[in-house]
Amino acid sequence: MSKLFEEIDSQDSPLGEISLRRRRIPVFGDRDIYEVKLGDEFLMSSMFVEAEEALSTLGLAAVQGDQLKVVVGGLGLGYTAVAALEDERVSELLVVDALDTVIGWHQDERVPLGKILNADARNRYVLGSFFDLATDPDTGFDPTVGGRKFDAILLDIDHSPTEFLNAANAGFYTTENLALMAQQLTPGGVFAMWSQNLPEARFEALLKTVFSSVESHVVAFYNPFQNCESTNSVYVCVKGEA
Repeated sequence: MSKLFEEIDSQDSPLGEISLRRRRIPVFGDRDIYEVKLGDEFLMSSMFVEAEEALSTLGLAAVQGDQLKVVVGGLGLGYTAVAALEDERVSELLVVDALDTVIGWHQDERVPLGKILNADARNRYVLGSFFDLATDPDTGFDPTVGGRKFDAILLDIDHSPTEFLNAANAGFYTTENLALMAQQLTPGGVFAMWSQNLPEARFEALLKTVFSSVESHVVAFYNPFQNCESTNSVYVCVKGEA
């Protein structure tokens, strides 16, 4: 039987100390729960993955065609990336993360989904700032080929478009920088983004200054800690064909 609590790893990062923990809560049954903390703040838990998976399923559902080339911004515990690879149309996946510690957890298979990602030849990890790469279309997301275009960009880094993991990320959420990112999408390509909050009308209006179509989806899931339903959101935006 696994320990009730174990800190698997803890490392300094540019954002502060980041740690990976595994715990068991007997009332929730025979399962390991993986958690990531940044300092004293909980970033993610394998208890709540429905919205992270929905980011991929809803985003890719809006993309037409086959042989899709996809970028995931923010590796986390890997749920968005694995859900993307479950779409058989995806031929290539680049997962961008700014923290080599998080990429290392997956490469070393210290988290459960690392084994799945490592075994899939379509997947590639990219160490770098999503926001820097998103706003530099001449370089772009692929460190081996500059200026590539992708069919979908799926983003799960900040808590919401107004609550940031790093204050420096706030500058991304402008018409100018979203338009720079959109240059890296194919015509009809999709940008989708996760948020911990309900859809925000001001952000929807901002997205509409760049994208031809913007839809917001509320993803509901059961929260056993509060014994009630919780919600997150996924914004799905389609670039015009012209």
